[in-house]
Amino acid sequence: MNTVGEMLESISGVGLDSHRGGYSRPVFSSAELELRDWFTAEASRRGLEVSTDRNGIMWGWWDAASGDRAGALVTGSHLDSVPGGGAFDGPLGVAAALAAVDVLKERGVEPRRSLAVTVFPEEEGSRFGVACLGSRLLTGAINADKVRNLKDPVGNTFADVSRKHGLDPARLGRDEEALRTIGDFVELHVEQGRALIDLDAPVGVGSSILGHGRWRLSVEGQGNHAGTTLMADRADPMVVAAQIILAIRRIAAAQDDARATVGRLQPVPGGTNVIASRVDLWLDVRHPDDAVTAALVESIHGQAQKAAAFEGCAVTLTEESFSSTVHFDAPLQRQLQNSLRRSNAGNQVPALPTGAGHDAGVLAGYVPSAMVYIRNPTGISHSPEEYVERDDADLAATALADVLEDLL
Repeated sequence: MNTVGEMLESISGVGLDSHRGGYSRPVFSSAELELRDWFTAEASRRGLEVSTDRNGIMWGWWDAASGDRAGALVTGSHLDSVPGGGAFDGPLGVAAALAAVDVLKERGVEPRRSLAVTVFPEEEGSRFGVACLGSRLLTGAINADKVRNLKDPVGNTFADVSRKHGLDPARLGRDEEALRTIGDFVELHVEQGRALIDLDAPVGVGSSILGHGRWRLSVEGQGNHAGTTLMADRADPMVVAAQIILAIRRIAAAQDDARATVGRLQPVPGGTNVIASRVDLWLDVRHPDDAVTAALVESIHGQAQKAAAFEGCAVTLTEESFSSTVHFDAPLQRQLQNSLRRSNAGNQVPALPTGAGHDAGVLAGYVPSAMVYIRNPTGISHSPEEYVERDDADLAATALADVLEDLL
């Protein structure tokens, strides 16, 4: 079977973004659908039984002799990407899980409980705005009616798009049957930061995920002609948006351990010679203390209202998603650290907090969950510069196999 590096190379041409660089693989795009087909083929080659559940999550099953799937060991990640993302965020974890099955079979492992390799859809939230959408639906962490009505940038609802791709929108939502199959969940992921390279360690485990959320600020003004409207007569929401962005940076910089970002801004109608009638900004705020996160958002909203009023505009704040700070299951974390010492030349395996969200973080509120990180020498993620050495990519399969063998 192919190594992790070979599998990643085989999909390296899927979803290339000539405009942004890197990869753009939003959920249900042609690129993401091609990667789903790739997963089905690779899993089937390994004798795994592949299915897609009512929330669009893919499962590749290696059943125990008993055939019982309750309390199974589950591993996997996602295949979608942020716009212009790197090659490893998501696919590394899926490819490593498939290759780990090869390693386990080569070792002659006969699982005492069933094992599943999963692919979660819309982890990045790059099309419908809510991160970890598949795992949120599975667990009931998000209202299914809200999901059905989510719209992508061109106005397609999630209900309509999912229906076109074989899902029944009426059946979206918490899946008790699927949840019962998960006894433990382990997600392998490229490190999104540079702690491991500085520690000279190829592998680590997750200790926690910062609380984080996404909000939309909509600034309403008066659309008008850029050439005929005097500066004194304008109610320009773009001016307000600029002031809000500066206020966000100032407010977050004054709070220890806070991160706040505006990564997307959309003027309406968006013409060069048009004063916008509305500007939408998407805000990402993160902090270890959920109360501080809430206070930061409240402060940002207050500053936005002041800036809007001064310009003769109005602003509204809408929460699109929020995840509390997650601390991973401590006994499972320790077990992973012990298992991974074999992959780390007998050395201690560091436990790392992260500011990046993952499906494992959503599942942690419902089943014992854990993260395995593979070092990223650049420390850069959500960017074409994201990188994993070929040897470390292949080490990921062995490291994950060590963990899975002990848990099986």
